[in-house]
Amino acid sequence: MRSLFFTIVLCGFATGLPNYPIRGHEWHPAGKGDSRSPCPGLNVLANHGWLPRSGKNIDLPTLQAAVSGAYNYAPDTFDVVFKQAQACNLSTTGNYSTFHLADLAKHDCTEFDGSLSRNDFYFGNSLDFDPKIWATMSKRLDLDNVGRSPKSKYVTVEQAAKARAARVEDAMRVNPTFNASALEMLGSPGTTALYLVTLWDDTVGAAPKEWIKSFFELERLPYTRPIKQKTNDDINAMFARVKGAHV
Repeated sequence: MRSLFFTIVLCGFATGLPNYPIRGHEWHPAGKGDSRSPCPGLNVLANHGWLPRSGKNIDLPTLQAAVSGAYNYAPDTFDVVFKQAQACNLSTTGNYSTFHLADLAKHDCTEFDGSLSRNDFYFGNSLDFDPKIWATMSKRLDLDNVGRSPKSKYVTVEQAAKARAARVEDAMRVNPTFNASALEMLGSPGTTALYLVTLWDDTVGAAPKEWIKSFFELERLPYTRPIKQKTNDDINAMFARVKGAHV
């Protein structure tokens, strides 16, 4: 049986650790006037030029090419989400078939209470990264505790599920307008499943802490394009694991 250490060494070849950026897709943080969303994953794509770096006037083919090129998701993985955004009539571009990233901050559409890295709409800003919210999440995920043990470098499904559930409990306790509808309550485990699948190392069976920190704190790609393509089936399977975890 291979040791975990040997597995971790192999994962560098299987999934790609931080490496040379693809020309034209180097990381640059958002500048003045650029549009960004409450979703770190979309902001990462804009910061690397997979989406327009301005974060503006994004159409479905552009989104499909971005999630495939950067994350190796099947191009149609997020078509339903795009159509959901259209149904909410949130676009401010003047063109129904496009949106600016900031348009996705429309409350109770694609944005919801209990975000892992944003504060609730009730408190005035659900768009921007909130250091205090994330500091609590980071502590619960134990992201800064990386020791000699190989296991200390990774976040498991159970750890992520517990941290997510605690974040929702925090939000419900302090937000008198917290939306706890059945549909809304799918959002939190859904986004947890999504970031785990996006950052998942199949060889180890966990998500590297370093990658999670880069993804959320810098909104920066922590790896070169994964070899294995991911689909909605992967997200749905991870969603079931997050929901089924003992918290």
